[in-house]
Amino acid sequence: MAVILAARRSAVCPRGGAFAHLRIEDMAAPVMQAVLADAARLAGLGAGDVDEVILSNALGAGGNPARRAALLAGLPETVAGMSLDRQCAGGLDAILLARALVDSGAAEVVLAGGAESYSLRPLRAMPQPGGGAPVPYEQAPFTPWPDRDPDMTVAAAALADRLALSRAGQSDWAVQSHAKARSMPDWPEIVAIHAVARDSFTRALTPQIAARAPVLSGSISTATAAVAADAAAFVLVVSDRIAARSGAVGKGLRILAGATLGGKPEEPGLAPVAAIAAALGKAGLGPADLAMAEVMEAYAVQAMACVAGAGLDPAIVNIGGGALARGHPIGASGAILAVRLFHGLHAGKGLAAIAAAGGLGTALVVSR
Repeated sequence: MAVILAARRSAVCPRGGAFAHLRIEDMAAPVMQAVLADAARLAGLGAGDVDEVILSNALGAGGNPARRAALLAGLPETVAGMSLDRQCAGGLDAILLARALVDSGAAEVVLAGGAESYSLRPLRAMPQPGGGAPVPYEQAPFTPWPDRDPDMTVAAAALADRLALSRAGQSDWAVQSHAKARSMPDWPEIVAIHAVARDSFTRALTPQIAARAPVLSGSISTATAAVAADAAAFVLVVSDRIAARSGAVGKGLRILAGATLGGKPEEPGLAPVAAIAAALGKAGLGPADLAMAEVMEAYAVQAMACVAGAGLDPAIVNIGGGALARGHPIGASGAILAVRLFHGLHAGKGLAAIAAAGGLGTALVVSR
């Protein structure tokens, strides 16, 4: 059974903020080095022990950023690096893929996570079949059918309407997310990059401020949608043999199960519900067995719907605040959930879950 032995992340900075000048690898490499430094203290592992790097990235337009990050982090040139694009779910899927490599015996030490520079994402334009100037676009197509491929905010608004989740209720969720993030003691998870060691978006959001936030679509406002952001997060996944040899078994998280499932493409917000049920089922657990859960807050309505649909206890969800209080660095967001879980789960079982464009959901179940 694979073990997460160490986990770190950068701060999350909104697009155009403190990390606006940093390339993907500029954020990823310091985090990877910090994870390896933790592993060296815990288990005597070093860069030369790493078999593979798996990096999730959604906006970088190719070039295998995993390889670039591995080289900049000082890993051996023999580490090829594998880049993954599963949009928002990619950070968790990178960890599940690392687990599969370890459980199969194909690798014993894998760095897995994600990095995203929303600030430096390439400009995108689609050539026209009949000629003419390419047409710029913001959202890539996630299905072959335009009528089943809504804008993410429009889809969130439709979900709120269908589930009768009011703007006020969504605002309350966002206010609580910021409040929990402000009141939570710092966890030793953030690697300072250019002296930035705190999530810069977290603020004293009040119901009054949330009520005045501009509307994006329907009941969705700027207060109840996570801001685009830049960040990186990684974990070190090792085999039982490596963990046992180093005497570090009790210091990590055992990966009990995971699942990635597709649902209705036009309703991505609910996709994690089935993934959560599948992952818990594989682990032989139910929602009541969980001591902590990290659930993505791309939108307040999406988090609310998933918590209710999966039967999770809201009291254990996002105890240190969620993405509404941090921001959403797409390819890194799932890995950030796992890092938060690593540092916040002191005993028992934990869950990380995230939705992705195209109707995808991923869930990870771990045990301390």
